[in-house]
Amino acid sequence: MIITILSLKGGVGRTTTAIHLAAFLHHRANTLLIDADTNRSAIAWSKRGQLPFEVVTEWQTPDVQQPYEHVVIDTSARPALEELRVLVESSDLLVLPTTPDVMALDALVLLLEQLNTIQADRYRILLTFLPGKPNQYVEQVKTMLTDAHLPLFVAGIRNSSAFPKAAQAGIPVYEVKGVTAKEAWQDYEHVGQELLKI
Repeated sequence: MIITILSLKGGVGRTTTAIHLAAFLHHRANTLLIDADTNRSAIAWSKRGQLPFEVVTEWQTPDVQQPYEHVVIDTSARPALEELRVLVESSDLLVLPTTPDVMALDALVLLLEQLNTIQADRYRILLTFLPGKPNQYVEQVKTMLTDAHLPLFVAGIRNSSAFPKAAQAGIPVYEVKGVTAKEAWQDYEHVGQELLKI
């Protein structure tokens, strides 16, 4: 399965999502993460510590000791339309992370327009940086997206101080100590379980 993490806006948890979906999939089968982001955020994350899966740039040849059953691709913000077309054609699913704020949702609308232009329909929206407690505004955003018949993960990713700690240590969030880290990993487990059912 090839999963591409895609958004037009930075700061919505694209790399965090790529790393943790790769970790979830790697627990089930050999998984490769391709860091195609010009910032090389996933590469930097992996160099600060140790991730359980291989991370390469799009220009590197992975160390193939056994075939990869899953590939996760972390992308740059604002890919060109032709690059977007290639990603769509080569992916089984696009995961579109977005925060529920108006600026990120505006960028999401632009991305959806581009995907519509190239007739891409294998995508699902993932809400990230959600407040820990139920929030009326977030529920309104979810209702807006579902009323527009847009595919949305039921699970969302709560904002957690464990994610910066994981990035700083170069490890998946489930290796960070504390209850918040456990909850943060559970959010991605729920997304991963939905992913496997798609």
